[in-house]
Amino acid sequence: MRERKGNNNDRSRRKQAGRREFRSYVADIGLALLLIVVPVVLMHWARGISRLSLPSGQTSACDERTQRKQEEREEFLSYVWGISLALLLTVEPFALIYWFPGIPRFPLLLFIGVLALVQILVHFRFFLHIGFKQKREDLQLLLFSALLLTIMVAGTIWIMASLAQRMAMPT
Repeated sequence: MRERKGNNNDRSRRKQAGRREFRSYVADIGLALLLIVVPVVLMHWARGISRLSLPSGQTSACDERTQRKQEEREEFLSYVWGISLALLLTVEPFALIYWFPGIPRFPLLLFIGVLALVQILVHFRFFLHIGFKQKREDLQLLLFSALLLTIMVAGTIWIMASLAQRMAMPT
């Protein structure tokens, strides 16, 4: 009898060990992002140091160099803001579902959809550098992206509806 009881306890311990908590997933995601972001920052920093330490063959003024350095810094900060906002907009739905499990389904899906649209705007602004001052090329890029998204979403819905109809049980 005792052997069986011990086996059951071992099984339950193994089962509990197999289940991971939400915090461990967040820690793993944070570690992965740390392993991705830190090398990118260090590479950017090292590239900036090497540019400043190498003698330039051109007779460029000091103002041009500082202006270029300022533009690079602004672009880097734009990427940092972009990745920060993108991570926030990605983690927020998971946290919302984890901490507030009783939210009705439709408002939750609507809120997640709105966050996805905001994330698309964040990607356009901070990674593709498409601002409110529209140029013709930017407009074409936006229209092409919207067309691709529409085709992908409509095709997915069409295929899933067709599969649901084919798999429906006869009544």
